[in-house]
Amino acid sequence: MSLYKIEVSRLTSDEIDEVMVVEKLSFAIPWSKQAFIEEVTNNKFARYIIAKIDGKTVGYAGLWKVCDEGHITNVAVHPEYRRNGVGFMLVRNLIDLSIKEDIARLTLEVRRSNIPAQNLYTKFGFKVEGFRKEYYADNKEDAMIMWKENAI
Repeated sequence: MSLYKIEVSRLTSDEIDEVMVVEKLSFAIPWSKQAFIEEVTNNKFARYIIAKIDGKTVGYAGLWKVCDEGHITNVAVHPEYRRNGVGFMLVRNLIDLSIKEDIARLTLEVRRSNIPAQNLYTKFGFKVEGFRKEYYADNKEDAMIMWKENAI
């Protein structure tokens, strides 16, 4: 699936600057560095992972654990490393983390236009369960709400 050896681990506060590079390249309205610091250091519901190839940060993903549900907040891959299995590894690791933490269901929002991401989530059993009208502030695009039941 990938030509690269992808290493996935928990995101630490020391790696936030590296994540910010991927964040800014991936999203029209990126999260702030302070938002990531809060997520990693103060949010007891947050779980974030990072993907590296040869020591270079190439992606990250996160979720919030609320009771027995997980809300995937972000999945981002550096544009130069997309379509190389990085996103697959990140989602796979989020699911593995969910199993370890007894998270029964996972949900996320994805842009209607982001077909590659939708295809990735579908591979893992996510299904479209609804829509959020004009969810994305940059262009008022609708979000598809996807759920994965029986994550554990």
